[in-house]
Amino acid sequence: MPKIKTNRAAAKRFKRTGTGKFIFSKSHASHILTKKTRKRKRSLRKKQVISSSDMRQVRLMLPNG
Repeated sequence: MPKIKTNRAAAKRFKRTGTGKFIFSKSHASHILTKKTRKRKRSLRKKQVISSSDMRQVRLMLPNG
């Protein structure tokens, strides 16, 4: 049986937590920050947990964690 390859694009974007969930960084946080409010920029710094509906696709792309 051939080995299952990890999707390298997904590996750079998602990290697995200790409980097995996947976290990711939000987009739109790198430039054109002057027009964004303080509250919005602060929330963009935080990590997000992926939704349960996307869990299957991410798990298939990252078979080895």
